[in-house]
Amino acid sequence: MKKPNVKLCGINTGHIQGIAIDKKREYIYYSFTTCLIKTDLYGNIIGSVKGLAGHLGCIAYNYDDGRVYGSLEFKHDKIGAGILKGLGNLIDVKDGFYVAIFDVEKIDRRDMDAEKDGIMTAVFLDEVLRDYEACGHRYGCSGIDGMTFAPMAGDLSSKKHLYVAYGVYSDTARCDNDHQVLLRYDVDELKKYERPLVQTDMHRCGPSKCDGKYFVYTGNTNFGVQNLEYDEKTGLIFAAVYPGQKNNFPNYPMFAIDMKKSSEYGSLCGIDEKGEKLFLAEIGKYDEKSGVFGIDFPYGTTGMASLSDGSFLFSRDFRDENGWGTDIALYEFDEEKGFVEK
Repeated sequence: MKKPNVKLCGINTGHIQGIAIDKKREYIYYSFTTCLIKTDLYGNIIGSVKGLAGHLGCIAYNYDDGRVYGSLEFKHDKIGAGILKGLGNLIDVKDGFYVAIFDVEKIDRRDMDAEKDGIMTAVFLDEVLRDYEACGHRYGCSGIDGMTFAPMAGDLSSKKHLYVAYGVYSDTARCDNDHQVLLRYDVDELKKYERPLVQTDMHRCGPSKCDGKYFVYTGNTNFGVQNLEYDEKTGLIFAAVYPGQKNNFPNYPMFAIDMKKSSEYGSLCGIDEKGEKLFLAEIGKYDEKSGVFGIDFPYGTTGMASLSDGSFLFSRDFRDENGWGTDIALYEFDEEKGFVEK
């Protein structure tokens, strides 16, 4: 594809959270906390969707149905309260975590309404709410953020499932929060739960449990996986995080999950229970003390999109006197050199 020439600025809905690109490489999508924006590859805005009272995080384009999926969370912690305050506290919401699904072909003008213009449906994730509401937030669960489509671990030729990553609160005093937690859902099964979302009376339509729950040992991070992205060429899921604070971990800003390896059921470090474990790829830097591999790379937390050939688009966010913004840069991944700008 041609190298994009994008610089968005002056956005007033919050900083950029994620990006996605369509299969034909014609449009780029951006989540700016409470707003979804659609542009061409030159940064010309085609349209936008507003009206969200929750946190729209990582987004992913589904090649199979041509829609954009995103993590959408409503809560009353510091993040959720900040969003509601920014909206003038004109609406209150119930705590809840959803997969938001946007029919992006319909986005053809600015300031379309997420509720009223027939653009967005949502699926409720009960598994997340149960962990979030558990005493002490089970596994440190702060909600959801990272999201991507990827095959089953150990079978790269299998159909793509939706993987949703937990947000995880930073807490250096506990040891049950040292894993990234990924939930897997069959996309075809999710469709029967889709409903429009009325934020003053939010539905609870969704699967009672996920199709798979996986643990990746990385050490605690600051709010868990911000962006999750599967790359077909390497068979890796890249997970971008805000680094953690625990001294006994290297606190890398990015991890690569090896989907060529099957998951294994076993004991979880720091938790008195067993679960399905996924494994980090043995690339980048290695910390002998913790046994954790990771990648030192400054971008990814505000958006990354694989082009399926080893190339990636990365958001490089900024803020100035006019508001929040981002430019989009093209990088190529090399297992020895890491991400190299093209």
